[in-house]
Amino acid sequence: MKKNQLILIRHGESTWNKLNQFTGWTDVKLSLQGIKEAISAGKLLKKKNFTFDICYTSVLKRAIHTLWLILYELEQVWLPVKKTWRLNERHYGDLQGLNKESIILKYGADQVQKWRRSFTEIPPRIEKNKHASVYYDRRYDNLEKNNIPVAESIKLTLQRLMPFWEEYIFPNIKSGKKILIVAHGNSLRALIQYLSDLNDQEVFDLHIPTGIPMIYNFSNDQCLKKYSFLKDE
Repeated sequence: MKKNQLILIRHGESTWNKLNQFTGWTDVKLSLQGIKEAISAGKLLKKKNFTFDICYTSVLKRAIHTLWLILYELEQVWLPVKKTWRLNERHYGDLQGLNKESIILKYGADQVQKWRRSFTEIPPRIEKNKHASVYYDRRYDNLEKNNIPVAESIKLTLQRLMPFWEEYIFPNIKSGKKILIVAHGNSLRALIQYLSDLNDQEVFDLHIPTGIPMIYNFSNDQCLKKYSFLKDE
């Protein structure tokens, strides 16, 4: 693996991915397929002789467990791992836990597609009484209760992600560290929007499959805007 190289991986399939439910900040586990995807990603990275210096992930177990499985396959479980809520999936508001097909029947396919794919559309906000479990979750103790999101667009997800990128991740890339980020479909879409300077339509069209490593290269402190998927021949 080259210096100044960043690997991004969306967690393996979760149980709610399998059930076609909006997940967001709900802390669901990997499905059996998701476990297999994580193991396959680790095996592929090892086959391609990837090594890392530091790893980043969210505070949600589907991403954490994916990273654990990858590091186990890489035989690099000793690596430092930094977990942050800023890499969490976007908050899907009042849609969390609901089946996507039932929401399409209620709101129409066009509106649901905008909520899912648009850079700026914000889903219906969740009521605080439905969100109480997050307010009292220890992993968010360092957050002011008023700063815990109740619904996010991709744009808002990017805004809360950027301070962590600028303070921690990008300085390590500039210093030549080899970085692995395991996160979520929409937090990664937000980061890719920034790194590749995607327009609204490109963000709308962007799909990130579960468990497939993506490679970014950096040169002269700047990201080369093209990314590629790592695939096994």
